[in-house]
Amino acid sequence: MLTLFGWTSKKKVSRAEVLQKRAERRKKSTQPIATTTPKIQSRKERTTISPFERLALWWAYDIGIDLGTTNVLIYIKGKGVVLDEPAYVAWNINTHEVVAVGEDARIMLGRTPADIEVIRPLQDGVINNYDMTEFMLRYYIKSVLPASSLFKPRIVICVPSGITPVEKRAVIEAVLQTGARKTVLIEEPLAAALGTGLDKATSAGAIVVDVGGGTTDVAVLCTTGVVVSKSLRMGGDKFDEAIIAYIKRRRKLLIGRRTAEEVKIAIGTVDRKAPIEEITVRGRDIVSGLPKAITVTSKEVQKALERPVSIILEGIKDILEKTPPELVAEICDHGIILTGGGALISGFDRLITRAIGVAAYLVDNPRYSVIVGTGRALREMDRFQDSLEELQ
Repeated sequence: MLTLFGWTSKKKVSRAEVLQKRAERRKKSTQPIATTTPKIQSRKERTTISPFERLALWWAYDIGIDLGTTNVLIYIKGKGVVLDEPAYVAWNINTHEVVAVGEDARIMLGRTPADIEVIRPLQDGVINNYDMTEFMLRYYIKSVLPASSLFKPRIVICVPSGITPVEKRAVIEAVLQTGARKTVLIEEPLAAALGTGLDKATSAGAIVVDVGGGTTDVAVLCTTGVVVSKSLRMGGDKFDEAIIAYIKRRRKLLIGRRTAEEVKIAIGTVDRKAPIEEITVRGRDIVSGLPKAITVTSKEVQKALERPVSIILEGIKDILEKTPPELVAEICDHGIILTGGGALISGFDRLITRAIGVAAYLVDNPRYSVIVGTGRALREMDRFQDSLEELQ
């Protein structure tokens, strides 16, 4: 700025320009530097669509899939849950032909000839066999959709909260190979929260523990989405393995996975104060190699499950340590929400209440919480961004 004999070169600024610059600075200072809500909830920019695309949206199906380690559930918008099948595939290892899928394949588990193998395409919540996963999804989707459907469906699929981008891409590609027009991934804890009705809360923080077959997802949620989450490679499968190992070590009896699951469902408990129950178990004696029947008590099952359950408890404590104090106070008021089929084991809610010091309760129909929440997410399908675009 030049000043000479009282003259200045500074340009006079009007009042309107001052107010405009002030508004621009205020707007710039209030812009967020990061998003705290999941990208799956972001609103896409509205674009004009052709009449044919409008017709496709009118007639196309919106499908929700809970792609679990042990079970696959499918939800169709307007119809509800239409499929609940085990995630098993039986195939011929010589000819590479699929023999059975679902419950028919699960019945064959441990009862097949040498050239027939029964597998689960997913292990610990992620794809273990890509080709079989693709075949299983295509088989299930065709079984619930009419053969005359001309338009490709839009699919929302649940995944564990801790999977990597590579594992997400594998899931998306497997779903796209089944003929999906649009694929959206949603985290299982968020879907479970929607299934339990947490989306109706005005201002509440809650912690959701979803115990599935291969993983246990622990997440703290609020009205803006998932605050902190953790996925543990621990679930119903590890419970079965713990029962098999305990009976083999203590009772010298070798049993199969199906028998261990039956024991878990019949007398399984994690509560030391639970009444003692008994069940007869048959297997092969390790010493003699001959068939043998023994009586197993619920106390023995409780001891067998101490180790895997303690890992889940440590995961809950770790999440609470990372939770903001204000949300911890709200969690103490609302309690810990238990979902998933693994949470059905007797005494699980009481054990968490005693170990954590916060009341834990089991929701109604915990096996279907995730798929029901996925069905509610289908209502906002137009707002979701395609997950394949997010990964690119």
